[in-house]
Amino acid sequence: MSMKKTDLDRLAGLKLDTQMRGAPIPGRFGQGAAQLPDRKEQRRLDSAAGLVPFACKLPAALAQSLREQAATHEGGINGLVAELLRKGQS
Repeated sequence: MSMKKTDLDRLAGLKLDTQMRGAPIPGRFGQGAAQLPDRKEQRRLDSAAGLVPFACKLPAALAQSLREQAATHEGGINGLVAELLRKGQS
């Protein structure tokens, strides 16, 4: 007895569904994943560290250059900008 195409598709879907249900949840999505603090918590942490928000408008080329430099900087974009502002003040 041959199977119809719709039967084959249905069985393939069931097989895929069974495989997905049996797979363990990767660590990056499970309960072991690091939880980022929400905005309120992040503001509280920044305030405790003595950080204050500082917004300004920059040309797009300069902002892109800062992002590229921040990728390799240990303090990220915040550390890089703080370092550059200190150098500019002296």
